Amino acid sequence: MRKDFSHLEGEHIITWLLRCWDNGASSLELEGREAKQLGSLSREGGIDKAIGKKAQALSLWRRLLSSVRERYPFSEDVVCQPGKWTTMERGIQYLRELAVQEMVYYDLDNVQLPTDPNEVQCT
Repeated sequence: MRKDFSHLEGEHIITWLLRCWDNGASSLELEGREAKQLGSLSREGGIDKAIGKKAQALSLWRRLLSSVRERYPFSEDVVCQPGKWTTMERGIQYLRELAVQEMVYYDLDNVQLPTDPNEVQCT
C-alpha cells in the first residue's frame, strides 16, 4: 500500500495527490490509528503528522487533502506548475491537477462539492 501512496522524490505535491486519487485513496477508509501506522507518505513531517490526526474513520483521500491544507493553509502556497504540454494526455493531466489544487481548499464537509477531481469545473 505504501508504494501506491508514497510521495516520490521530486514529485510536485499536487501531482502526488492526483496519483493517490488514481490509485484508489478515496476507497480506502482508515481510522486515525491505522493512518498513523502508514508512516511517512508525503516526505513532509507536517503533512504526515496531520494524516493520522483525526480518530474517526475517513478515506485516505480526505485525510490527504485536509493534511495538505493544514500544512499549506493558503492556496498561494501550493501552485500547479504548468509545464509545456504538447499532447492531449498532458493537457488533461494538467487540468486534473488544477482540479486537485482547487479541492485542497474545499470545505470537505460540504456534500454538494465534488469529491472526484474529474467532476471539478476548471475555468
